[in-house]
Amino acid sequence: MNLSRPLSILSLLGLVALSPTGATAADKDALPRKIGDWTLAVSEDGDGCFLTRIYDRPGDTTLLLGLDRDGSNHLTVLNANWSIKPRERLALDFKLTNGSYPKHFAVGLASDDQRGFVTSFEKPFPTYLARSQALNIARGDVPVERLSLAGSGAAIAALRDCVTAQEARPTKATRSDNATDGIPRDPFAKAASRKR
Repeated sequence: MNLSRPLSILSLLGLVALSPTGATAADKDALPRKIGDWTLAVSEDGDGCFLTRIYDRPGDTTLLLGLDRDGSNHLTVLNANWSIKPRERLALDFKLTNGSYPKHFAVGLASDDQRGFVTSFEKPFPTYLARSQALNIARGDVPVERLSLAGSGAAIAALRDCVTAQEARPTKATRSDNATDGIPRDPFAKAASRKR
C-alpha cells in the first residue's frame, strides 16, 4: 500500500511524520510506520498517536483511531462517495463483535477528497476494538460500513506504546496565570480580567 495517501489524510487531521522517509526495518520506532494493514503516526501536538487503515472499496473508506495522553479517543471514518456535510450531527449505530453503541453521536467532517464523521467513546473503547473482528456501522436501517478489524490487536498495542512514549516527553508550554502577555489562562472564567 502506498503511504502517501494515508499520510495526506493524517496530515490534514493534524498529524505529522517524525522520521525520515528512508527509515529501515531496523528502525522499528520510526513513525509513521506500518503494522500489518494499519499505519501508526504521532499527533502534531505530541498529545497522542493515531492509527489509520484504508479499505479497498468504492470510495476507499478510511478508518482513523486516535488516542490521547489523557486516555480519550477519537474514531473517524471517511469515504470519497459519502455526502455527509461538515458539522452535520448524526446518530449512528456502531456494532463490535461483542458489544454495540446504538444511536451514538457523531459529527460530519471533510478531509482531503473524502467526507465522513468523527466521534469518541469511553476510555476502554480501544480495548474493545482490539478484541473485535469487525466494526459494523449503520444509520438506522441503512448500512454505512462493515470494516474488518483483522490485526487491530497488535496495532492498538503499538498505539498504546506510542502514547506512553509521548507521555515521557514534555508537553508544550501552556499559559500560566502570570503570563507576560497579560492574557489569562482561562479568559472565560468569571474572575478573569485583562492585565494592563
